[in-house]
Amino acid sequence: MTTIADKPAADRELSAEQARRYATSADRRLKLFNRTCIGVLIAFALLWLVPLAWAVDTSLKPNGETTNPTWKIMEPTLASYRTLLDQGDIINWYAASIITSTLSALGTVVTASLAAFALSRMRFRYRWLVFWFVLIGIMIPNQVLIVPQFRELAAVNLLNTYWAVILPQIPTAIAVFIFKQFFDGLPKDLDEAARIDGAGFWRIYSRVVMPLARPAVSAVAIFTFVWSWNALLWPLLVLTNPKLMTIPVGLATVQGTYGVRYADTMASAILGAIPLVLVFLLFQRRIVEGIAGTGLKG
Repeated sequence: MTTIADKPAADRELSAEQARRYATSADRRLKLFNRTCIGVLIAFALLWLVPLAWAVDTSLKPNGETTNPTWKIMEPTLASYRTLLDQGDIINWYAASIITSTLSALGTVVTASLAAFALSRMRFRYRWLVFWFVLIGIMIPNQVLIVPQFRELAAVNLLNTYWAVILPQIPTAIAVFIFKQFFDGLPKDLDEAARIDGAGFWRIYSRVVMPLARPAVSAVAIFTFVWSWNALLWPLLVLTNPKLMTIPVGLATVQGTYGVRYADTMASAILGAIPLVLVFLLFQRRIVEGIAGTGLKG
């Protein structure tokens, strides 16, 4: 068998030159691919930032100037923000949104992780059937459940309370699926070792599995918090007390009082989105870790 060492020097130099050319070509293709990806990402970022910049630009205009579709602001003003602060009870709305969103996220993490732990780690009859019923819940739109949930809460006198907003948002099928995917990836030898040490169901769940599931917990908690914060239809139906209204409901009622005024509408959208932007900026690493840990892809 002929090796490179057996070839003449000229052939060896030619082979080395070909290898260098191939490596250079591959490096160029890789750089081109990376630059193309960066360009596409920048384009998508601009597509997302342009409407945001337009909303900020419009909110700083007097309402009379918003009909003129230009970026130029003749007389910058914060009148729209003052209108929202004067006509609404925005501090209470922020407090209500924080309370309902936080408790909804906490309840979802606890219930979904318990259900996923049972489906992933326990062995019982028709376990696969239960899991498929959970997945079917993902395909059921929330609007279908509005009437029965409203009647149930009315029967137990929970309407116009924080619990009316929180309780229907806790059962989340997608959260169960995310936790189960994460738990399935954990080695079952950890459970066996804990059982040998005398640990039961609750101790394995709380002391072994959940500390390792922090990425999934972070992802589920953050996404549930965001979904709950943005919810409008359900809180609008069950809340009538202005002191209990969440940010989307409160801003919607304020907009209804002064009609279609684009500067005020954009200012309300910005005020409602600021907390969510801060959440994503503070916890973006946790979000990425959670999605990567569950094996889900966008």
